[in-house]
Order: sequence, then structure tokens, then C-alpha cells
Amino acid sequence: MSDHITVVGNVVGDIRHVMTPAGLPITSFSLASSQRRLDRASGAWVETATNWYTVSAFRALALNARDSLSTGQRVIVSGRLRLRRWENGDRRGTAPEIDAEALGPDLLWGTAAFHPSTQRASTADAGASGVDGWGGTDPAAPPAGAPETWATGGDDGAAVPRATGGDAAEESDATPPARDWASAPVPF
Repeated sequence: MSDHITVVGNVVGDIRHVMTPAGLPITSFSLASSQRRLDRASGAWVETATNWYTVSAFRALALNARDSLSTGQRVIVSGRLRLRRWENGDRRGTAPEIDAEALGPDLLWGTAAFHPSTQRASTADAGASGVDGWGGTDPAAPPAGAPETWATGGDDGAAVPRATGGDAAEESDATPPARDWASAPVPF
């Protein structure tokens, strides 16, 4: 059984990065997630409780976390929750740990610029396929298994639908049909 959790909080303390003897990169850090409520008497927000987690990231996510995170940064972490029992002499407890599957900055408090990783999938993440680690080899290529009606040629070189019928000159200048998003069905 695997419990998934998403937590928003601040990176606290040192960010630790290790490489196992087998070459597996691991980055871990403490995450403090505080709950806030509005004190109606004073009109101010007050923190009521703080939950503490140990977050661990593996493989390519570990390398990107090591290069991107800093102490005090507000982040969003999504992953598998594990409750680890511990014992130290006559003291016992349970420590919540998150094996991160995704993490990034909390954009409520600022902006961020995304820079795709330059790590090769074969060395950074054996589970991913493709050169870019996302399952494809060329971001401008048509989607895998796409019919012949797809071609590259959008303003950014991305795959765009090609008009069907007509000659090749008409097809190269074709633009995708406009979509009325307001009347599109809601996916949920």
C-alpha cells in the first residue's frame, strides 16, 4: 500500500546530498509545513501548528533538487508518505518521511524560471526513456504514433496539425483550426 501526499512548506536546515556506492544520487531535507488561521480579534494571521517531514529525492529529481533548492525556500512536494518508527534508548516515536516524486517552488510567493535539465536519461534516470528524460528525443517532433496529418512548423517549431487535402504549398502555410475553449467539455 502506498499513501500519496502533497505538502507545501519551507525547506529547513541543511540540504543533504549523497551518492550511494552504486551511483544512486539522493538529496534530502527537512520540510516545515505550518498551518495558519485568521485571528478575528486581531485581524492578523497566526500560525497554529507546524508539521515536520523528512523529504528524500532520488535519481534525476535528486540532482535537480540539489541544484535548485535553498534553505528557507517555500516548496510544494508530492510523493509517497512513509511513517518510520524510531527508538533511542527509552524514547520512541514516529517520523513522517516523504519519498518525493515531484517538487518545485511555491509560486504563490514569487516567480521562477524553468531550465530543462541537461542530464542524459541513461545516467540520471534509468526509468525514463528518450534523450531528454521525458520519453521523447525531440521536443519539436510530432507526438509518438501521430497520423500523417501532423507536421512541424509552428512558430516555435512545435508539432502542429497539418491541413488535409490540397497541395503541399497549401499545407505548409496552414494554421491549426481555432478552438472554442469556452464550449469545450470539462474533463472532470
